[in-house]
Amino acid sequence: MPKALVVRLSAIGDVVHTLPALAALHRHGWETGWIVEPPARPLLEGNPSLSRLWPAPAARASAWGVAYRVLADLRAKEYDVALDFQGLWKSAAWARFAGAGRVVGLAREWRREPGSSVLLGEAAALPPGVDHVIDENLALLRPLGIEEIGAREFPLPPSASDREAVGRALAATGLEQFAILNPGGGWPEKLWPAESFGRLARGLRDRGVPSLVTWGPGEEDLADRVAAASEGAARRAFPTTLRQYVELARRARLVVAADTGPLHLACAVGAPVVALFGPTDPARNGPFSSRDVTVRPPALEAAGRRGRYRIDGAAMAEIGVEQVLAAVDRRLAADGDAVHAV
Repeated sequence: MPKALVVRLSAIGDVVHTLPALAALHRHGWETGWIVEPPARPLLEGNPSLSRLWPAPAARASAWGVAYRVLADLRAKEYDVALDFQGLWKSAAWARFAGAGRVVGLAREWRREPGSSVLLGEAAALPPGVDHVIDENLALLRPLGIEEIGAREFPLPPSASDREAVGRALAATGLEQFAILNPGGGWPEKLWPAESFGRLARGLRDRGVPSLVTWGPGEEDLADRVAAASEGAARRAFPTTLRQYVELARRARLVVAADTGPLHLACAVGAPVVALFGPTDPARNGPFSSRDVTVRPPALEAAGRRGRYRIDGAAMAEIGVEQVLAAVDRRLAADGDAVHAV
C-alpha cells in the first residue's frame, strides 16, 4: 500500500478544506499520515481515514528538539510522497525534510509564500476552472493519478461522547430548535460587528428562531456583547470543544458566520449556512452547497468584484442587518422551511 504524508499545519478552516483530499487518498488505497499543529489536532484524532497523526511543535527555539524527534520518526516511516497543502516556508520544510520519496506542492504562482517552492521536488499547476480552495487541494492529488476535483466528502466521524455531551447541554437550555451565531474567529477585518449580530438575533426571534452565540478561547466577552445587543433574543452558548461544536452545528436550524473555521465546519457537516464575506473571496473560500447563501458588502456585490476587498475594518460593517435577514429567509426557504416575521 502506498503511503502519503499530508502537510497542512493550520488553521481550522484550512484543515477542514483539506479533508476531502484525505478522503480521496483513503478511497484510492493510500495509507495516510498528517502533520498538524495543536489547535486543529482534535479534528483529526481518531479519524478512520488516517493511519497516523504527527504533532508539529510551535515554531520557537525551544521546540527544535521536539521537531527533530518528529522528523526522525517521519523519516523512519518512509513515506512515498509528502504533499504540501499549505504553500508556506514552514510547511514546505516539513514536507522536504520528512524523507519522503517525492515532495509535491502547488507551483510558485499559487503558493502563499512563492519562494518556498524551491523546497519542492514536484510543482503542480492548477488546471483551468479551479476556483474553490477544496478543489485546489484535490488538484494536488493529480500527480498521484487521483482525479477527484469536485469531491466534497469530509471525514468527520461523529463521536458518541460528544453527541451525548451536546445533547445534555442543549437539554439544559430548553431549546428544541436554534440558530448558531458565530461572531468571532479569524482576523478582525473578516468579522461582522457584535451589535449587528445582536440585531440579527432579534430578527431571528421574530421568525420564531432563538439563537445561541458560539465562541472560542478568549471570545467570551464578544459573545456576551452579542447577547446583550440582542435584548434577550440570543444567549451565549455553553462551552464546546471543536468536535462538540461540530455536533452542535449538525443540529442547528441555521448557522450565520463569517469566513472562519466555525463556518467551514458547519458547511462540512451540511448545516444550513448564511456566510458573511468581506475582504476574502467566497468563490475560493465560501460555502459550496447551492442552497447556502453568501452576503457581501453592497458596494462589492454591485461592482461584481472578486478577490480581496479593502482591509481596513470597515468592509464588514457595510453589511446591513436587513440584508442578512433577507439571506436568512432565502436559506430557510431553500429547505422548505420558510418562516415569516411576526
